[in-house]
Amino acid sequence: MSTASTTLRQIAGLPATPARLSESALVIVDAQNTYRGGVMQLVGVEPALDECARLLARARALKTPVIHIQHDSGPGSPYDVRAEIGAIADKVAPQAGEPVVIKNYPNSFIGTDLDALLKAKGVKNLVVAGFMTHMCINSTARGAFNLGYAVTVPSAATATRALPAPDGGVVGAEALQAAALAALGDLFAVVVRDTSEIPD
Repeated sequence: MSTASTTLRQIAGLPATPARLSESALVIVDAQNTYRGGVMQLVGVEPALDECARLLARARALKTPVIHIQHDSGPGSPYDVRAEIGAIADKVAPQAGEPVVIKNYPNSFIGTDLDALLKAKGVKNLVVAGFMTHMCINSTARGAFNLGYAVTVPSAATATRALPAPDGGVVGAEALQAAALAALGDLFAVVVRDTSEIPD
């Protein structure tokens, strides 16, 4: 049985613990109805949305900046923001004053004003939650790191789905979830089990 190697975060001397929620901004990525049923339904999506909702309630109570990200792939797609399928889930629906950033790429910073919004608020720390772990959470967390933000990802507030494997088999959702989070935790983010591990 192999043992875990030293992470790049450890080698680089980067923090191993998350920043306080009150000293961060919460970015909820693609918490859309897209993922709650049909062809794009994710494994564990409802518990993950519940975790996002708990995190969102805490952020609002702390007056932490909240930004919602919504993916748009156009009319008739599973990501049609003009239709119910592409709407943000009711559990985490934006409130007045919370920006909604529409994106067209997995990295929420590409082609959007997300970075400008965060810089205008003086934000340096991000908590990134939402969907899918291997795709837009992965891309957004890496993008944030590359722009100089300190990122925390709460595992329980993310979810993904099974994918075809290169050998013709299947990579199960649980295995993909674990691998995607481990890859982020190697350098790009502090990855915690759930939102209770992020201090107020």
